[in-house]
Parts: sequence; structure tokens; C-alpha cells
Amino acid sequence: MDIQMLKSNDAITWCPGCGNFGILNALKKALVKLGKAPKDILLVSGIGQAAKLPHYIKCNCFNGLHGRALPPATAAKMVNRMLTVIVTTGDGDCYGEGGNHLINAIRRNVDMTVIVHDNQIYGLTKGQASPTTDSGYETKVQLGGVIVEPLHPLEMAIALGAGFVARGYSADSDHLSWLIEEGIAHKGFSLIDVLQPCVSFNKRNTYEWYSQRIYKVNTDPNYNFTDKQAAYQKADEWGDKIPIGIIYKIEKKTYEEKSGLDMIGPLVDEPIEAIDISKALREYV
Repeated sequence: MDIQMLKSNDAITWCPGCGNFGILNALKKALVKLGKAPKDILLVSGIGQAAKLPHYIKCNCFNGLHGRALPPATAAKMVNRMLTVIVTTGDGDCYGEGGNHLINAIRRNVDMTVIVHDNQIYGLTKGQASPTTDSGYETKVQLGGVIVEPLHPLEMAIALGAGFVARGYSADSDHLSWLIEEGIAHKGFSLIDVLQPCVSFNKRNTYEWYSQRIYKVNTDPNYNFTDKQAAYQKADEWGDKIPIGIIYKIEKKTYEEKSGLDMIGPLVDEPIEAIDISKALREYV
């Protein structure tokens, strides 16, 4: 499949230089390399700058409410296991408004890939602190600096038992594309937190700031991403050194396997004429 097959006609409305462009390009590369046709892909999003991404790829798309991308993504996978379900969401959308949905999606281990555009700021609403904003950072709302501790999504995901936990960087499109390929190929829930500079509202975590700190963890032959304790320690690194790559990966039974759904045909293939909801409707008469 050619990458042009995934090109949307919608005008891109991100700011020039936005880190979201790198994520968009990396996702397209990954889908082409995996041979995914547009009809076989479902992109699900909530609200935010990251949530605009599904409009810029020619495939199936569902836009939900703020923080509510994971429930419809779960439902879609349940009724049509043949779909490659990918959630594109932001740090506020997923870790803030949607935090409880994230926790339970990890517990269920449905076979989907969640790509979080983590710019450590609320970009759509013009620069308030998000759950991942560093302590002390001053915004137009937090004038005295953020006083609460930032959320650590990778550590949280590992502690909850997620089977695939990774971190990418939007400026390294090839590496990020590889991570997305690995996440989609992984059988079960995959979380990919992507460091994504916001050139308009986050003046601290810039391209230059990241370039001085980022290193690729999977180039170290001694690093074992199946070791949960080692992965947790690696995920805790932040500040002078920031690891990107596959932080933790293990194989475990998916929700589909545990529930027995993998043993029956997809619900979407059932004839709609055989479904009778009249009894349920009578309760509301």
C-alpha cells in the first residue's frame, strides 16, 4: 500500500512546527509498513489538538467526548475484532478527563493501541497545566507555578500490568514509527506516550530541551524490557536523562481470549434481521 492512500483532503489546522505533525507522519509510515488498508483501520479520539489527527488520515474515524475515547474504542473492538483499533489522544484528554477509563482499559487488556500526544500542556484551550506538566512550571493560569506533582503515566501503566508500555519522541519519526508498529503488532493493550513539543504554549519542554536529554533505551543490550522492576525504574527516569523506546513488554491473555469472544464470529457479521429488541423497548412504553 502507498502512503498516499492514507492522505486525507482535510486541511491541517495545527500550528506550524507542532510536534503533532511528527506523530501523524510516523503513524502513516507504520500503517503502510504493516500493510493496513484504510477500511481495516479505526482511529478513535476524544477532544483536543491530538484528537484532530483522525481527520488527517483516510480511514474509519470516531470522535467522542473529552476523555471518552477509550469506551467506544473498546466497544468497536468487541464487535469487530478484525479492525485495527488505534486511539489518538492527548495528555489532558487521556490522563486528566479520561484517567479512570485508562485505568480500566489497562485492566481489561483489550487489543488496541493508545497513542498519547504528551505536550505537557492543554494546547487547545491555550496553555493551562495538564496532568503531566512539571512542578514549578508557570502558565497563564498557574501564575505562581504548578504546585502539584505531575502524573507519571508509564510508571502507572506498568504498575497496573499493561502488556506494552513505550515512550516515543515526535521529532524522531522513524523511531516512533517503529514503536507504533510494535504496539499495533502486540496482542493486547498498548500504551505509547509520545513526547510532543507544543511550540505555542510550552516554552520549557522544547525541541532543544528534549534533544539534550533523550536517549534510546533499546540500544542497550543489557536492558531487559520484560523485567518489571527494571522497567519501572527506567520509566521513573526524568530530567537530565529521558529514555524513549519499549520500556516494558510481556505477553498476557487479552480480554477477548478471557471472555471467549475470540471463539465466536465477530458480532458485526451477525445478520441484523435476527436481532429483536422489541422486548427491551416495551419497558419504556
